[in-house]
Amino acid sequence: MTGITLTADQIRNAPGPVRQWIEQEVIRSLGLVPQTPVAAPTETVHLVACSKDDVAGVLAHIRGAFPAVNVLFEFGRPGINYGQPAVMTFRLMDILHHTRLQDIEQVMTCLEMINEALTVVRSDPSARFCGFDNEGHCLIAPQTQASIAALWEDMTARQQMGQTRADDRIAPAA
Repeated sequence: MTGITLTADQIRNAPGPVRQWIEQEVIRSLGLVPQTPVAAPTETVHLVACSKDDVAGVLAHIRGAFPAVNVLFEFGRPGINYGQPAVMTFRLMDILHHTRLQDIEQVMTCLEMINEALTVVRSDPSARFCGFDNEGHCLIAPQTQASIAALWEDMTARQQMGQTRADDRIAPAA
C-alpha cells in the first residue's frame, strides 16, 4: 500500500472529478456510507416538486422532531443543479456538519421522517421529498429548494415583525 499527502490548497485546486474521488475515498474509509439502500425502486416512487404549502405541511408533521426540522431547512441553502430533468444535489456530509448530528444514520432517519411526512401531506404513498445517489448526495427538485427558502424567509420576516411590535410595546414613550 502506498500513501500520499495532499495539502488543503492542492485539494482545493484539483479538478472537480479528483476532488469528488478524494471525497468518496474519505467517506468510504470513515465508514460513513449508509449500509443499506435508502431509495425505493424508481418505478414505485417519484421525486416531488414541493410547493411552499407542501413544505409547510411537512414542517407541521415533523415540528416536534427538531433534528428533522434542521435537516429540512438545510435544503433552503443553494444546492448544485444538474441533470435532465434538473435536480438539486446536497452532500450528506454537509448536512451532517451543518445540523451537528452525530452520524449519517441520524441524517438518514431525519430524511426518512421528511419523506414520510410528504406522503401524508400529498396523500400519495409514492411521493418522495428526496432521493439519493451512490456517492453520498441527497437529491431534491429545484422547486422544492426554492419553496423551502421562501418558507424560511416568510418565517423569519414574521418573527422580525413580531419582535418589532414587541419592541414598540416595551420602548419607553418620548
